[in-house]
Amino acid sequence: MKTVASKALLVASSLLFMHGAAFAGQQDFSILNKTGYALKHIYVSESNSNSWDEDILGRDLLENGEEFEVSFDKAEATCKWDMKVIYDDGDSAVWGGLNLCKISKLTLKWNKNTGVTSASIE
Repeated sequence: MKTVASKALLVASSLLFMHGAAFAGQQDFSILNKTGYALKHIYVSESNSNSWDEDILGRDLLENGEEFEVSFDKAEATCKWDMKVIYDDGDSAVWGGLNLCKISKLTLKWNKNTGVTSASIE
C-alpha cells in the first residue's frame, strides 16, 4: 500500500511540475542576492532597448540571502536581456547581453576590495 501511494504521489507531483512548466517562459531565472546588502530595484530589459522596463522586484527590498524568481510569458521569444540592480543606498550594477534562454540562476556577489558586483551564472 505504501509503494502504491508513493508512486501516485510521484506521478501527481510530475504532472504538477509539467503543468507549471508549460506556462513558463524559457527565459525564467532566479536571482540570489549574496552581496551582503539589500537590493531596492531590479530592472530587466531586452538588450536592444534604449531604456529600462519597470522595476520587477515588486516589493520593497531583496535582502541579502534572499532569492527572487523572474518569470516570462511562454510566448516571449527574445533570449538576450540586460539587467540592472540598484542597492538600497543608490549604488547600481549593470549586466548586458545575458542569454536568459541558457541561464537558470544568477548569484550576485559584491567584492568589498574592488567595489564591484559580480554575477555567477548557472
